[in-house]
Amino acid sequence: MKTIEKIKAPIINEMDIFEKKFRKSMKTKVVLLNRITAFIASRKGKQMRPMFIFLTAKMLKQEVTDRTYRGASVVELIHTATLVHDDVVDESDYRRGFFSVNALWKNKIAVLVGDFLLSRGLLLSIDHGDFDLLRIISVAVKEMSEGELLQIEKARKLDITEDVYYEIIRQKTATLIAACTAMGAASVESNADTVKELHRFGELVGMAFQIKDDLFDYSDGAIGKPTGIDIKEQKMTLPLIYTLNTVDTKTKKWIINTVKKHHKNKKKVRELIAFVKKHGGIEYTIKKMKAYQQEALKILDKYPDNAAKESLKLMVNYVIERKK
Repeated sequence: MKTIEKIKAPIINEMDIFEKKFRKSMKTKVVLLNRITAFIASRKGKQMRPMFIFLTAKMLKQEVTDRTYRGASVVELIHTATLVHDDVVDESDYRRGFFSVNALWKNKIAVLVGDFLLSRGLLLSIDHGDFDLLRIISVAVKEMSEGELLQIEKARKLDITEDVYYEIIRQKTATLIAACTAMGAASVESNADTVKELHRFGELVGMAFQIKDDLFDYSDGAIGKPTGIDIKEQKMTLPLIYTLNTVDTKTKKWIINTVKKHHKNKKKVRELIAFVKKHGGIEYTIKKMKAYQQEALKILDKYPDNAAKESLKLMVNYVIERKK
């Protein structure tokens, strides 16, 4: 059995029901919009975010509620909206191996579809009075935007410190996973301390998840060579930041010069990747990723032992062991 199937096992029924509710939440009278949302729904990924919501809820109460389903739908609607908008901003023609919405229907329609999904998510919460859940996801969306803008601002000067890097990935990636685990807890009427603690759990998992993503840039891809995509896009990630902080001034200038002026030169990018590997950038990054993983697992220790908790543990480990 694949790891994802094992993780899903305790919530397989909930995920099936959620799938139907999610599709229903996107229904509208506009034929074009229905065609596009059906396309989006059929191209779903692993659905890790709804899984975090259902597993957290079931670990605490063994039963999920209508609020849990609505919370999962809201997260998926708003997350999908941000992805549709991201593809427009990045001028990306593909998403998960398929054409993106903007590639098939052009930018104007893609932006409007993103706006529709965002407003659907907000209304789903408002219509049922789930203001606590709406607050959790709204804070996450605000932080995701801030994280992206902070990264763009820092990429211009390449003056990113390790602390700033952690803040960027906390906002860009970890905040949404934290919102999922917090919403899962809040949806089954947990107290404020539990919601806060499980928000922290999701944040730690999200930090480990993004660090793993950044490590893929230095691992051998399908063609047996590191991709170096982050360097080509002038994104400063932890292996590179660590290396910058441990070399002399002359080497530092060479690294910054390569990222600034030669980031499109494949040979020079490969040289920089080899240098980062040789100087312990990968080992340091793996150590930091595992520290987040261990801290996340420690939080789960105090909660009741059940199948959902075991799946959450599996999820934490999957995040840093996945191959893509």
